Amino acid sequence: MRDLIRRLVSRREERPPTAEAHHKHPLRPWQIRERCFNVRRRGLDPVEIRAFLDRVADELTVAQTALVAVQEENVRIKNALRAWQSAQSANHRYR
Repeated sequence: MRDLIRRLVSRREERPPTAEAHHKHPLRPWQIRERCFNVRRRGLDPVEIRAFLDRVADELTVAQTALVAVQEENVRIKNALRAWQSAQSANHRYR
């Protein structure tokens, strides 16, 4: 996966930016699955492209699900820390 990212990044640096590069919202798995490409003479195998896009979309789904779980855990830990700090502060005031 890292090799793929490196290749994509190096290709992106070689090409001028496209209209897609200016999107500010992260890709969603359904956007990957529904992406269509122009058919060219001697083009790529559409079955292979679709299989790859499905794999990428599945990995993106896993990554986004993990991200949401981490963000929720982060909120829970921050709230617990605030509660603990408030309790500690209250204990020190009344000594």
